[in-house]
Amino acid sequence: MIALLSPAKSLNLAPPRQPLETTLPALLADTELLVERCRALSEAELAALMRISPKLARLNRDRFHAFHLPFRPDNATPAALAFDGAVYRGLDARSLEAETLAWGQDRIAILSGLYGLLRPLDLIQPYRLEMGTRLENPRGRDLYAFWGDRIARRIAETAAGHADPTVVNLASAEYFKAVRQEALGLPVVTCVFEEYREGPEDGRVIAVHAKRARGLMARFLLEGRLERAEQLQGFTAEGYRFRPERSREDRWVFSRPQPPRKG
Repeated sequence: MIALLSPAKSLNLAPPRQPLETTLPALLADTELLVERCRALSEAELAALMRISPKLARLNRDRFHAFHLPFRPDNATPAALAFDGAVYRGLDARSLEAETLAWGQDRIAILSGLYGLLRPLDLIQPYRLEMGTRLENPRGRDLYAFWGDRIARRIAETAAGHADPTVVNLASAEYFKAVRQEALGLPVVTCVFEEYREGPEDGRVIAVHAKRARGLMARFLLEGRLERAEQLQGFTAEGYRFRPERSREDRWVFSRPQPPRKG
């Protein structure tokens, strides 16, 4: 089993609290091509392309120009620790033991517009490049064309060595679209996280809670060192329960009573 996560826009580049056996992204040569392409864009072009403010465009232009190899722990951060959105607050990788993160190297994969596919301990330098960005490049009109089958093939190679080769999709639609199914050739289960007021049959997805739940599910997989997808049905963090009556073979629904609003 291998679980897929989306990255996050916000980053935490603080050093780890413990020594980690870091690794390098497998598709770094492709990343260099994208960095070179992005370096050719002006601040105004980056702002228009990414639909961001001039201030953010300047920051990300500077990031592309500061990108340099080789990656080392003193100039780059492990991916699972670097991302800092709702998913990663649920995962809370900084509180996991080094041995647990190392075990997860071929069980958790983070999809990335710039790096393609990342393991938890792969070093990255800061960036912003969402998978849905329509960046023209030598391979096509957008990042989906750029990455082609590369991401799916890499996932398939990793999962092929597992007792259960199921791919567990904990990523957003924007990012999972980069995993070409015909190249993947493996069973896929998408986990859906819902909240309800009256009963589980009335559940609906609330984005901010669903993102956190994806991270919590990834943490559940890592802490339990789970080998088979069916074991994820035992997930109960923060009140979620598996709902077989609302699930299908390829779509597993987990739901909980809607938390009261704060304040």
